Amino acid sequence: MVKVREDMPLDLAALIGCSVITGYGAVAHTARIEPGSTVAIFGAGGIGLATINAAAIAGAGRIIAIDKDPFKLELARAFGATDVIDANAGDTVKRIIELTSGGVHYSFECIGLKITAEQSFSCLRSGGTSTLIGMIPVGTRIELHGVDFLRERRIQGSMMGSNRFRTDMPRLIDFFMQGKLHLKEMVSARIKLEDINEGFAAMKTGGIARNVIVFDH
Repeated sequence: MVKVREDMPLDLAALIGCSVITGYGAVAHTARIEPGSTVAIFGAGGIGLATINAAAIAGAGRIIAIDKDPFKLELARAFGATDVIDANAGDTVKRIIELTSGGVHYSFECIGLKITAEQSFSCLRSGGTSTLIGMIPVGTRIELHGVDFLRERRIQGSMMGSNRFRTDMPRLIDFFMQGKLHLKEMVSARIKLEDINEGFAAMKTGGIARNVIVFDH
């Protein structure tokens, strides 16, 4: 149980409980990125946008968002991305390395795919760290070249952003009230419970970040 301050809109606080606290925690707790770092974020859905936002709050110098959905890439800029890459247009890893003159300090995989997990490691500079946030299907193996570890690159997992609910929830609410955390922009639509099937269908077609279910009183 975590107390939520009374001036916090509950429909926006609902977003914090999963995607936002996961993205923020992966940046602040799991990876502990340093100010001025270069960061690549694979996937600009709810968790990816929260990760972008958290990287901006943490003072990342360059934030590169990668996605296939033009809507989400545009949204990524509003959340703090300094660069965006369309994953449909060529070699993603090569483009990240070119943009950063050698690779990023930190990368975050926010989708749960084998290929993007591998790309998140391949785009690191020496000494860089990749954090896997997305839920990769059970039984899927990630393949990496052993020699790449000689450059002291790391890959790690994160469970709900290594969060500390009692500390993180009030802190994130304060960030929102201060204008640092972008929650309003994450809500694509507010729907009723009876529209939940349409909500799931919309998630699969793209063009949305998050739909919020609002219950009638």
